[in-house]
Amino acid sequence: MSNKNLIQIKQFCLYHEIENTFITELHNYGLVKIIILEEDEYLQPEQLPTVEKMIRLHYDLKINLEGIDAIANLLNKIEILQQ
Repeated sequence: MSNKNLIQIKQFCLYHEIENTFITELHNYGLVKIIILEEDEYLQPEQLPTVEKMIRLHYDLKINLEGIDAIANLLNKIEILQQ
């Protein structure tokens, strides 16, 4: 798999001024998929809106990871029902 269209997590975290461990924790909760290529970790571009929403929930609204997990599941259910 080419890393041409992938977003490097280190650079993403520097840009958003967050810790890399936040993305790792999102991955541990199953909220994002991390791709590992050549010792580097990447996100898929399709995940960016979701990850940025989770960053705002956590850092701006002070919602913990368990709350973000619950919110993400509810939003997914709403999206499925709307389809």
